[in-house]
Amino acid sequence: MTQSPFDPIDPPERYQSSLPGYGLTYTSASNEKPKRNTPLSAVIVVSLLIGSVAGGVSGWLAADTLNNLGRSNAPVAPAATENNSNGNSSLPPVKPLEGSVAAIVQVVQPSVVSISATGVNGAGTGSGFIYSSDGYIITNNHVIDTAVTTGDIEVTLFDRSSYPATLIGRNSSYDLAVIKIERSGLIPMRIGNSDQLNVGDTTIAFGSPLGLSGTVTSGIVSALNRPVTAGGVGDQSYISAIQTDAAINPGNSGGPLVNGAAEVVGVNSAIATLGVGASGSIGLGFAIPISQVQRIIQEIISTGTSSTPIAGISIDSSYEGEGARIAEVVVGGPSENSGLVQGDVITKMNGEVVADSTELIVAIRRNDPGDTVTFLVVEVSGLEKEVTVTLGSREDG
Repeated sequence: MTQSPFDPIDPPERYQSSLPGYGLTYTSASNEKPKRNTPLSAVIVVSLLIGSVAGGVSGWLAADTLNNLGRSNAPVAPAATENNSNGNSSLPPVKPLEGSVAAIVQVVQPSVVSISATGVNGAGTGSGFIYSSDGYIITNNHVIDTAVTTGDIEVTLFDRSSYPATLIGRNSSYDLAVIKIERSGLIPMRIGNSDQLNVGDTTIAFGSPLGLSGTVTSGIVSALNRPVTAGGVGDQSYISAIQTDAAINPGNSGGPLVNGAAEVVGVNSAIATLGVGASGSIGLGFAIPISQVQRIIQEIISTGTSSTPIAGISIDSSYEGEGARIAEVVVGGPSENSGLVQGDVITKMNGEVVADSTELIVAIRRNDPGDTVTFLVVEVSGLEKEVTVTLGSREDG
């Protein structure tokens, strides 16, 4: 691999993956033809899940805009609503004997919304979910991106009523956004704990794939902490994702991924597909864990902006070995006096193996600004050392 997954040399449609050996390419596919062919004979692409607003089922895109954006069967325990950090304590619990998908759908569907965004650069549709009874709604940044500068965002509720929405704030690094409608008495989602997920746990995906609102699919957690990159040049998101085999498709972006207790545990964001132009579900979907979402969303609601953790280093995109090689230690940054130097190769962070640059960025973004992390580093001389860094922050809004 000669380029890092975040080195913006390719057009926005394609970025190399962080999973060497599997031929994975992460892409924000558009309705434009790719600008050059991939050398791989069989390519898996990861597409953002926004749909087109026109053409019905046959007119969808796995793209940001029309103009190139981008089970376990164990009994279900009652949900502990008093612990929900969005203040929701009024939702009916899902009783152990009613923990079927049908019972969960009855609780969750009134909190799921459809979103359409239009702007000078195109239009698209996606999904979202109600975060608070007074109208705050969570979705993906790439769902509303086309309407940020000049445009309109419209939200359609479960009862089919529609409202104009205001953008409160967004964080492109995490592919998250908060919008708000002027309506009270809404039913917010019950918030779960994605840190407690296990591979094999039940997952249920809600949203409006291909414009088909009220769609529900079910599956399991297929993997955790899967490094995924998506987005365009200068606007890429790095996700330590929940992987699920619940069928999700273009238009599902921003919708909730729910556990067996009717709690949202992730925000559906991307899918893997076989080749450019083949954007339907093949059982490889990716969601942003709610444990990462919560901090970003609460900061945006409080201040209109949010922060992204940074280590104050840049990575050598030409490096082909294991780990991530440092190209520069930023003067005045968090790592300036840490002992990291140009040419050092980071092989582990907090004891976890770092295979490449993408895994390093994803690992850093699993933390909060102000957290202390420990890097295992191989020096140019071949000697190993441990370096501790307190992460700084960059404002995203």
